[in-house]
Amino acid sequence: MEITNSIADEFKGNAAYMSVISRVSVRRYAAKPVTAEQVSAILHAAMSAPSGVNKQPWEFIVVDKPELLVQLADVLPYAKMTADAPVAIVVCGNKERFLDGIDSTLWEQDLSASSENILLAAHAIGLGGVWTCIYPHEERLNPVRSILNLPDTLVPFNLIPIGYPEKEHAPMDKWHPERIHQNRL
Repeated sequence: MEITNSIADEFKGNAAYMSVISRVSVRRYAAKPVTAEQVSAILHAAMSAPSGVNKQPWEFIVVDKPELLVQLADVLPYAKMTADAPVAIVVCGNKERFLDGIDSTLWEQDLSASSENILLAAHAIGLGGVWTCIYPHEERLNPVRSILNLPDTLVPFNLIPIGYPEKEHAPMDKWHPERIHQNRL
């Protein structure tokens, strides 16, 4: 088997595949509202992610109040664009659904899969977003908990502002064949 950079025509015609490879991080949003139906579709995709032992340890806080978006932008150093987004989703881990023992940190992988689904779904329906980090930084966790009135059982993992891209973005070529190893290193 020879792995190449070329994308076969059969994949170029596949909308789902092309949506994955054309997704970009969007940090500037047009002044256009995101509908409740769009957010519901995105959250449906988020909850379709795989999770260890099917624990589904996620909870989602949908933030659409401008004053809360500004407050979150003010306390998160890499989420300043949130102040101009019509909506943001804070992906949280529910400790009551975390696994025990050696698997106790697998919730991070579960929420990562769910977060990627959010980004892919947003892109697929003509919106854009960007993953901004909250967890594991205490200086970010506590202000977000306070702003959103989160109980101790919820860990804010990341914040994803979502909106219509202000302009079209060309995807970066992230193909690095030197990082591919077949069978063994």
